[in-house]
Amino acid sequence: MKFHAIVLPSGKNTSPNIPKQVFQVAATLLLLTVIPLLLNRTSHSPLPFSKINIHNLSIEFDKTCDIFSGKWVPFPKGLYYTNTTCNLIIDQQNCMKFGRPDTEFLKWRWKPEECELPLFDGFQFLELVRGKSLAFVGDSVGRNQMQSLLCLLASVVYPEDISYRYTSDTNFKRWFYADYSFTLATLWSPFLVKASDADPSGHSYNSIMNLYLDKVDEAWALEISKFDYVIISAGQWFFRPLMLYEKGQLVGCHKCQQKNITDLTHSYGYRKAFRTAFRTLLSLRDYKGVTFLRTFSPAHFENGEWNKGGSCARTRPFTMEELKVDQYILDMYSTQVEEQRAAAEEGRKRGLQFRLLNVTGAMLLRPDGHPNHYGHSRHRNLNMADCVHWCLPGPIDTWNEFLLYMLKGEGQMAPGRKLQ
Repeated sequence: MKFHAIVLPSGKNTSPNIPKQVFQVAATLLLLTVIPLLLNRTSHSPLPFSKINIHNLSIEFDKTCDIFSGKWVPFPKGLYYTNTTCNLIIDQQNCMKFGRPDTEFLKWRWKPEECELPLFDGFQFLELVRGKSLAFVGDSVGRNQMQSLLCLLASVVYPEDISYRYTSDTNFKRWFYADYSFTLATLWSPFLVKASDADPSGHSYNSIMNLYLDKVDEAWALEISKFDYVIISAGQWFFRPLMLYEKGQLVGCHKCQQKNITDLTHSYGYRKAFRTAFRTLLSLRDYKGVTFLRTFSPAHFENGEWNKGGSCARTRPFTMEELKVDQYILDMYSTQVEEQRAAAEEGRKRGLQFRLLNVTGAMLLRPDGHPNHYGHSRHRNLNMADCVHWCLPGPIDTWNEFLLYMLKGEGQMAPGRKLQ
């Protein structure tokens, strides 16, 4: 594997460590149920990590290795790519282009407790997906992972952008690797279910929206049967004000601050949205793909909320003593896992696989990996820090190391279908 050199500062940092411990599903779900009862739900203060075993966020079982339980270790050997060797990085995540002065965050690599996580091999990845297709379904963090994958594969070959054949909407992208007959796509759907603007003033960062929890977003659902692999995710959009509908009736809202409307938690809509998405996949007669649920990607705003001066200026991973976990992260994570497990159980009856791409535990430790003020977007106020997305290159590249490991472990792959 060829690495691109970068000047890295020396240092004797202790690596953040995740304790090694294996739990059965029942014990894990019990823990995720008990923890919220021990917390004051009316408080927004973070929960000290010492009260939580972060390994409980790793429940994807592998007979040979649990790749999601581990620690970040120093790795000064170089990078898979840089912003000069990959021209597919968008400005929103191009931290080095816009002057991020530190490179400490680039010298860490995830090390599972029980084995070695192989380095990403672009040739190997493309051979595994030869003649197949892969779609990222979700919001801009899912697209962030796709852009990481594009750069990781760029050392082998650049794809052809064939998006124009399908739509003029830039939120929907398709790339074709002709030498491998492989199609890579991102299908924009931040809620996974049908949504519409509800604010008379129009759409903005925090405007209220209507969410139809039992109606899937057809923007992705009508296309998904064509894909062999689907990576589905959602997250931050569920924290905005929402009017929630089921069976055509308003059942409540989240942060709408309107009288005579039941105020529901963010996890209510989150659960129903994933349930609808998974049930849709299970109901599609022609869908034969392998579904990966990419778990919740935590934000790391400090010294204020996202719209009140919060930022993420750290330059190295958290130590275990520094880490604090907010209750909402546990809520989002446990909600996803419970719905994924239910889908997996139902999927076995149809011969469908629903797997967990579990990034939450590892990424909780990486407050240093976000653009902060070093990513630019034409739709973003430059005075607001971005502590949601991830710099490229950066720790998000680990997600695709996980993905490659899981693809190699697939006993049977879905039949290939060419998309051009």
